[in-house]
Amino acid sequence: MEHLEHRDSMIMKLIYHPIFRIILSMVIVVSATGLIKSYITKPFFSSIIQSETLIKVFVTLLGTLVMTLTYYFFTKYYEKREVTELSFKSSFLELFGGFSLGLGVIALEFFLLFCIGNYKILDFEGFDLLTAPFTFLIGAAMLEELVFRGILYRILEQWKGTTVALIVSGVLFELPHLLNPNVAVIGSIGGIVFGLLMGIMFTYTKRIWLPFSFHLGWNLAQPIFGSNLTGLDQFGVLFKAEFSGSEIVTGSAMGIEDSIFSLITLIVLFIVFYLKSKKKKHLVSYRNVKGKVLED
Repeated sequence: MEHLEHRDSMIMKLIYHPIFRIILSMVIVVSATGLIKSYITKPFFSSIIQSETLIKVFVTLLGTLVMTLTYYFFTKYYEKREVTELSFKSSFLELFGGFSLGLGVIALEFFLLFCIGNYKILDFEGFDLLTAPFTFLIGAAMLEELVFRGILYRILEQWKGTTVALIVSGVLFELPHLLNPNVAVIGSIGGIVFGLLMGIMFTYTKRIWLPFSFHLGWNLAQPIFGSNLTGLDQFGVLFKAEFSGSEIVTGSAMGIEDSIFSLITLIVLFIVFYLKSKKKKHLVSYRNVKGKVLED
């Protein structure tokens, strides 16, 4: 009997170990979303809609909803807790504020480039960016925030504290982006700092909405003003633009994210939200979580 109890105890420790929780949660959320998209939503909408653009819009939006619900219910029953990171408390303010901030700081960077003569709008390309590409950006931002902040960062912060969670999740967040074309040094460093910023935004609010909406606004603003996004040019642009001068200022083929302006912006925002989180006493010290496995 004691042997069986010991074995059951070891199994439970494994099942609820932070690393196992991170891996299993990621697999469930990503695979469930992919399977439903491939075998249910995409075939269904393809059978009733002829427009490829509308198919992509509906499939992506419904996929984002399914992904969020999968995260919610799996986390609720697996971790046996209220999923407060998806609480609707202050959600509108955080969604609106985060999106406006992400869009606004990128717009400010382009304005600065315009003022110093390194950026010029040549033509209006139409609103195609605001249909299927925009919905793709919604889905991509939510996927990355649920995986890297809702799962990886949150569990790491509970386990090892805020500092470790910031560093590990920031580096791991940037790794997949290194596979994109036109990757450059400043942009890659900026990608890590971006991951740090998303993490500290999560710590500040303890919810997913602020980092998600900032992420979306930041990503959308770049092709709006004619820039590649993380080295990719597949989204189209709202305005066709011309860049001139040093790539350190304007960004390389990677886009405005490779500009020193973007890097400075991200660093400043990280410091601001770090200090705000510290003031609210939301930072988690490793010594305060040492030995804990589950929240609550």
